[in-house]
Amino acid sequence: MNQLKVIGKERIGHIEFTGIEGGFGKDKKAMLVKDIAKIHDKELRQINQAINMNRKRFKDGIDIVDLLNQSDGFRKFAQENRLIGSNRTQHVYLLSERGYAKLLKILDDNKAWDIYDQLVDNYFNMRVAIKNNEPSLVQQRRLQIMEDNAATRKASIMYKIAMATESNSSRQSLLAQAAKELTGEMTIPVMKHKEYSATEIGKLLGITSNKVGRIANEIGIKAEQPGQNKYGRWANSKSQYSDKEVSQWLYFENGFQAIKEHLK
Repeated sequence: MNQLKVIGKERIGHIEFTGIEGGFGKDKKAMLVKDIAKIHDKELRQINQAINMNRKRFKDGIDIVDLLNQSDGFRKFAQENRLIGSNRTQHVYLLSERGYAKLLKILDDNKAWDIYDQLVDNYFNMRVAIKNNEPSLVQQRRLQIMEDNAATRKASIMYKIAMATESNSSRQSLLAQAAKELTGEMTIPVMKHKEYSATEIGKLLGITSNKVGRIANEIGIKAEQPGQNKYGRWANSKSQYSDKEVSQWLYFENGFQAIKEHLK
């Protein structure tokens, strides 16, 4: 087990936080989530919620340590440093540099990335570079981070533009370019089908939703429940008459055209 120790108050510009070593390996730097919350001008519960909603993305002992996890043996450290607010405190998270980078992808704002540059240059890596007499390490790491950040921001912009365009082909192209920025490969995403309810098709064709359903049953375009085919898919939706969920057949474009052709 990697012992934790407080190395004092760290300050980077106007940012002040508790410096911690251990937990993720000897001399490895770590940060308390409560400090991260202050740095990002957010409430602790907001950061904890962001982590909990994406918990499976954080690897225990590599990205994150929960000081209240009895099996890790860090609860005493949390108690001695008054990190447990009350008996209702469920988690006291500690993040490694890698864990913090994952959190930034979740927060995804310009301020978050700017802060990350400062922390990596001056906290996570500076001590290691000086100790090992490797001054080029910091500069190399900074260049790598700048390149990664630029690619992430560019991909984010492409994604937002793609979601705002009405052209499926343009959207697909933009999403593929965004994927290339992040992965280096031109990945063509699978686009979602446009879906119609029976009511929507009925309005488009000037018939009732019941008639749409009868035609679909007559020409046999519905898949067995649960399931889907090229004409549509089964989905659960709330009944307008009760709180129960009911199965509803949603039509893809092929299903819409099949109903339309049958009417002709």
